[in-house]
Amino acid sequence: MTRMRRAALLVIIAAGVAGGCAVRSPSIRDIQHNPGRYYDRTVEVDGVVSSSWGVPLLPVRVYRIEDGTGELTVISQSPRVPPRGARVQVRGRVEEFATFGGRSVGLHVREDRVKVRR
Repeated sequence: MTRMRRAALLVIIAAGVAGGCAVRSPSIRDIQHNPGRYYDRTVEVDGVVSSSWGVPLLPVRVYRIEDGTGELTVISQSPRVPPRGARVQVRGRVEEFATFGGRSVGLHVREDRVKVRR
């Protein structure tokens, strides 16, 4: 009987560890309406690139994606950003520039990885 309990305990622990490491896939609206819930956490967001820009000679590129529920800025360290209209899956950490009066200012995702979907 103790072997079964030990095995059950190991399964429960493994499930908890795996669940804690999972990346959440919230909607952009969810992130915008609950920034405290996602702040400094890694998320995956699917959407379409609505605009992109960069400053010459600076390594930072910026683009915005929309998923039908809202629009979110993505900061990328990559030398190239996806073109406007590209369907993407972005994985990154949710950050903000500041909070004023309980409202998030400059909410964005710092890109770790981006997959361009066809």
